[in-house]
Parts: sequence; structure tokens; C-alpha cells
Amino acid sequence: MTDAMPPNATPTAPGTDPATTQTPALPAQDGHDVRLDWGACGLAALGGHCAVLVIVDVLSFSTRVDLSLAAGTTVRPVRWTGPGSAPADSAEPLQSPNGATLTIDAATTGAHVLTACLRNADAVAEHAADLAAGGPIGVLAAGEQWGVAAGAAPGSEGPLRPCLEDQLGAGAVVAGLQSYGAVSPEAVVAAQAFAVADTPATVGGSASGRELTAHGDRELLERAVEVGVSPCVPRLGDDGVLAGA
Repeated sequence: MTDAMPPNATPTAPGTDPATTQTPALPAQDGHDVRLDWGACGLAALGGHCAVLVIVDVLSFSTRVDLSLAAGTTVRPVRWTGPGSAPADSAEPLQSPNGATLTIDAATTGAHVLTACLRNADAVAEHAADLAAGGPIGVLAAGEQWGVAAGAAPGSEGPLRPCLEDQLGAGAVVAGLQSYGAVSPEAVVAAQAFAVADTPATVGGSASGRELTAHGDRELLERAVEVGVSPCVPRLGDDGVLAGA
């Protein structure tokens, strides 16, 4: 498998030739069939190289999507920094700084876009393998943002905070793809963490879990750590709506 990113021009220092100065290629974990990275920068690295992208935002976008689809309601991701509006249709608008925004951006890469959480990781992994048909699969842990707490106003932003629940959720997806092909070291470590973790206790005791509980969302947290209970596979359509595959 060969995949190299096209070089891009970059501002140059005085005395250098712009025609010969290029930005380095982003690390896309080339040569691996299953890859894992974090957030928007991870999407920039993997997006143009993967046949399928799986967005993991356990607390709570991906979990909310799974629960909505199980209840028979489709979901329209809404960008966090945008106006927050959505077309008037039957899809439930769901705005979030991490999973929703990353899902929308992933759609611009040309890859098939799925969302996954701990509840449906096995089902999503199986469908991702079918969709990819031998092409690379990128698992994107959305992460959180420093300074953007539960209940924050839309539009507030901060730097990426890699979070335990998304590492485990991404690892759960990777665990279901072990037989698909070569797995990158980044993905292997996440799958190993998932394999040894007491997931309900670990996520519940994590910074994000405690924050969600303090915000009054204990019930959502309890649903989020129900591992492997859902057969739902949320897939983003051309209309920008997540529906069951």
C-alpha cells in the first residue's frame, strides 16, 4: 500500500527559495491497514489516506448518536463554532465541540464516515471492514478541549485534551479490527488499554466521567459505559445526517 501526501508550499525564511521549500508530510501511519490518531490534526493526517474514518467521542456525542438511532431518530451533527442552525427536517440536531465538528470535517475527505462509542464498537468495526474493502481504516479519537467543560457555550474553544474514554472507545473499535490487516502501533496500544481496563470504573472515575456526573448527567454516563450492547452503526449520508447503516 502506497500513500503519500502531496507537498504544500509554506512561508519561507529570508534567503531561501520558496520554490524549493515545502512543508513536511504529515505522519499518516503509512503501511498500516488500521490507524489511530487524535482530533482535528489527526484528521488532517489520516483523512486523505483512509477509505473509512470512524469518529469516537464517548462522552458524549457518539453515545448520544447511538442512543438516538436506537430510539428511531436520525441525527444531524452541528458544527460547534458555526451558527448552530440546521435544516428543518426530522433529524435531531446535535452540536458538540469534538465529535460533531470532527464528523462534519471528516465528510470533506471523501471517506465513508462512521461514528462509534463503547456501546457499538464491535458493530461499527465489522461494518467499517466491509466498507473499506481492503483500504485503510482510520479511527479518530475526538478527545476533549481544555477549558471547554460540560455545559459550555457553543463556540468556546481550547487546545486538544486527549481523554481516557476516547482512547478506550477507539481501542474497542481497533480490537474489532485485529484480523483486518496490519495495525499501527498507535492503534495497538489503544486496543491493549481497552483489553485490560475495567471500562465502567475507569471511565466513571476519569476526569471526563466525574465532570459529566457533576453536570447532572450520571444516567448518560452509565449508558455510555455499557460495552458492546448496541448493534447500531451510525453512518454519515450525503445529506449530512447520521442514520443506521
